[in-house]
Amino acid sequence: MEAIKLFWDFFQNQILSMKWLNEVIGSGLSAVGLDLEGRAGASIQFFLYDTIKITVLLCVLIFLISYIQSYFPPERSKRIIGRFHGAGANIVAALLGTVTPFCSCSSIPLFMGFTSAGLPLGVTFSFLISSPMVDLGSLVLLMSIFGSKIAIVYVLVGLVIAVAGGTIIEKLHMEKYVEPYIKTAGSVDFEAPDLTKQDRLKYAWEQVSATFKKVFPYILIGVGIGAFIHNWIPETWIETALGSNNPFSVILATLVGIPMYADIFGTIPVAEALFAKGAQLGAILSFMMAVTTLSLPSLIMLRKAVKPQLLALFIGICTGGIIIVGYLFNIFQYFLV
Repeated sequence: MEAIKLFWDFFQNQILSMKWLNEVIGSGLSAVGLDLEGRAGASIQFFLYDTIKITVLLCVLIFLISYIQSYFPPERSKRIIGRFHGAGANIVAALLGTVTPFCSCSSIPLFMGFTSAGLPLGVTFSFLISSPMVDLGSLVLLMSIFGSKIAIVYVLVGLVIAVAGGTIIEKLHMEKYVEPYIKTAGSVDFEAPDLTKQDRLKYAWEQVSATFKKVFPYILIGVGIGAFIHNWIPETWIETALGSNNPFSVILATLVGIPMYADIFGTIPVAEALFAKGAQLGAILSFMMAVTTLSLPSLIMLRKAVKPQLLALFIGICTGGIIIVGYLFNIFQYFLV
């Protein structure tokens, strides 16, 4: 067991967290005369370290997940979900969401396709909630910052929100609030051609390139905000707003996160900086969930597919679930850190 623990600590610290990279960057900056104890030097070190680390993890994860995703074209995913009924279908849809696009905006076209194909509305919403919130990339990236326990619990509670949200929508029979054109639109009933291993590798590389171009600006913005918080915002400010003395910290973090647009890669450096400044774990994770699941652009896109009543229910379910989970994380924070 000791050998396993040593291996895992090495994997956590040197492979996922890349602490060696931080030391290399610090040595390089010191060599050119920067004071790493000062705010400017520390900010530059934070920016370079997090940008490189997240970019490397981003490219590796997108490649691996896209290769897996090549085995789950829309038609095959629809057939898999269609074999299940009731809560089982919601669970399968939520799990399939973990190997699909990284942000809510790119999940919505698949949601629309599944809905037009006749899958139960609650099932398609379970997919829509889980896809941006708990993709496999979030698991690895969260492990690189917060450790394996927090990362695994985050993914599990995200799946619970997705399954519960879809089940509630299903039980309330909200089908009449789907825009008519979605019901009559062409479905995802097409069969993807058989792909060779070479085709799948090519597809994975293409996804790396396309996603990197789309996501990298948000990484830079997120890391820049993180560096500013980490080195320029007084710790007392963060503790006052998002610390244990503010009973509304989770609600505040959730409401602040909803209008923003980013994916898990852009929110990680902000979360890392907030955590280092003393923000409560539940507030940080609620912020991340709100940003990735309820971004304003994705809600605008979703409004084109559903009527205001269903959109409001979706927002209410996700917001309520995120806030509840945030407070639960705060309660059990000391068992997870």
